[in-house]
Amino acid sequence: MSVSVLVKLTPRGLQCPPGDFYIDPWEPVDCAVLTHAHSDHARTGSRVYHAVRDSQPILEHRLGDEAHFIWHEYGERFALGPVTVSLHPAGHILGSAQVRIEYEGTVWVVTGDYKTQPDPTCRPFEVVPCDGLVTEATFGLPIYDWPDTDEVAAEVYAWWQKNRALGRNSLLGCYALGKAQRLLAALGKISDEPIYTHTATENIVQMYRDLGVTLPPTLRVQEAPKKLSGALILAPPSSLGSPWARRFGDAATGFASGWMQIRGNRRRRGYDKGFVLSDHADWKGLLSTIENTRARKVLVTHGYSEELARYLAGQGLDAEPLATHFQGEGDA
Repeated sequence: MSVSVLVKLTPRGLQCPPGDFYIDPWEPVDCAVLTHAHSDHARTGSRVYHAVRDSQPILEHRLGDEAHFIWHEYGERFALGPVTVSLHPAGHILGSAQVRIEYEGTVWVVTGDYKTQPDPTCRPFEVVPCDGLVTEATFGLPIYDWPDTDEVAAEVYAWWQKNRALGRNSLLGCYALGKAQRLLAALGKISDEPIYTHTATENIVQMYRDLGVTLPPTLRVQEAPKKLSGALILAPPSSLGSPWARRFGDAATGFASGWMQIRGNRRRRGYDKGFVLSDHADWKGLLSTIENTRARKVLVTHGYSEELARYLAGQGLDAEPLATHFQGEGDA
């Protein structure tokens, strides 16, 4: 049997035809298997969702009370038709998972988004051996090489203190789900000073705490004194240019993202400071993962998919790009 029989690209997204289910479908389907709760992967309208239990409160919050979920533990095997499915840690955000599909002795793995760097706010990435692999490639170029997270947190703290000495607030844009919690955990090793948060960020912070993740003290902006001075505020990037941000006066602005590896990106977006921090695998993480799975066939999705597939083919691997709607690391 060809290994590609298990994964097929359709107008609704990635389908497993023998099991008649979709992975992170783009449109409503009867049966969806979700890799994680970011909005480009978890969409409303499907009849049934299979997902990891660690993601329960976040997915219920994002997809609503009417969504019908079936929760699974990491590594638990369950049947969808004749296909055996299991979910394995992806190290991307809390509750993120890779999808392992086994049928008639052949195994494929769909990674969803993943990273190989340590992250105390979620379970570490697990290499899952397979015959075929669908890997993301958001940062699939050699230039993307992530610094240690603690080093980035130290840079953020130094920037915050410098702005404080000048009487300025520090407004830092980062994803409300995953990035903010990871950064908070790293900052908590340096300081126990309270950090202010946008409501969208704080809602997710509380969910992480409810699920047992230890994070340093935070305060909603609504709990702040009328005039803040020298504070660090974490907020979704889209809020930095909004009327909401004007309350902080002449605040210094920063952005935490893998895209900040390219200095021109920071200048074009008008941030005062960029911090290189991503919840996706860098070039080395992508290559080591692909090698360690020992996959004989690799399909590469979103980001630099054509570039990474071309590199892998040049190394003698059967690899090709796979067009999908997933966004990777954006500004949302």
